[in-house]
Amino acid sequence: MTILNETYTLSNEVEIPKLGLGTWFIDDDQAADAVRAAINTGYRNIDTAQAYGNEHGVGEGVRTSGVAREDLFVSTKLAAEIKDYRAAVAAIDESLAKLDIGYIDLMLIHAPQPWDDFRGGNHAEGNRQAWRALEDAHTAGKIRAIGVSNFLEPDLENILTHGTVAPHVNQVLLHAGNTPAELLAFCKDRDILVQAYSPIAHGTLLDSRRLTAIAQKYEVSVPQLCIRYALQLGTQPLPKTANPEHMRSNADVDFEISETDMAALRTFDERDYGEHAVFPVYSGK
Repeated sequence: MTILNETYTLSNEVEIPKLGLGTWFIDDDQAADAVRAAINTGYRNIDTAQAYGNEHGVGEGVRTSGVAREDLFVSTKLAAEIKDYRAAVAAIDESLAKLDIGYIDLMLIHAPQPWDDFRGGNHAEGNRQAWRALEDAHTAGKIRAIGVSNFLEPDLENILTHGTVAPHVNQVLLHAGNTPAELLAFCKDRDILVQAYSPIAHGTLLDSRRLTAIAQKYEVSVPQLCIRYALQLGTQPLPKTANPEHMRSNADVDFEISETDMAALRTFDERDYGEHAVFPVYSGK
């Protein structure tokens, strides 16, 4: 599981582990156990958000993991509804208090629009205000790196044009079957690392016959194939699980997908999220 020892370097020279643990849908009272299990497995990158409601548990897991704080990388996200400078400042401090781990390694604006208006109205000014709050916290040393999530090219241009710090990260929905090539190229050109949440499409790819056939060639599971795919795209995957066995399996990706298979995976279009389509990130609205 050598991937757990590998890192990317962000544009501000901060190192971030190449594989992380997502914690969406892990309840606060279960988060500490999940985080400790992940860290015991070798994970050093933990991702949470204000919207997940589990920052307290994630922080407890980090504090009680037995691993030095400086050896761990912890991310959280500013709630998508916060598009006001003062509210953003207060929310950042609230996350710092709930996590109680001294500082935050990476904090993102969770979405360019509030969830009830996702991909809807113009919130450019609100994003600029939220970004200014993140910049100030970054300058103050409360946060080591700052970024965004679910931002498209125009949303990024707004921050790049009006901010004083360019986003270090853009965390987006990315998986085999949904590869936003133009957005990936845009971010690469601007030295913005793309993080891939739901790299297995919230589990909906497990029964894909096409992906199963490719995975069998490498004698790996579909989740392992999907995680390796995200890594070979140069992105940083964040598979979510509270299961220690799955944590180990997800990190066992020391194989190489051929260029032919990578090309095939890039062209796949599998975006039927079933019951999960009720969430804006899967429905696009």
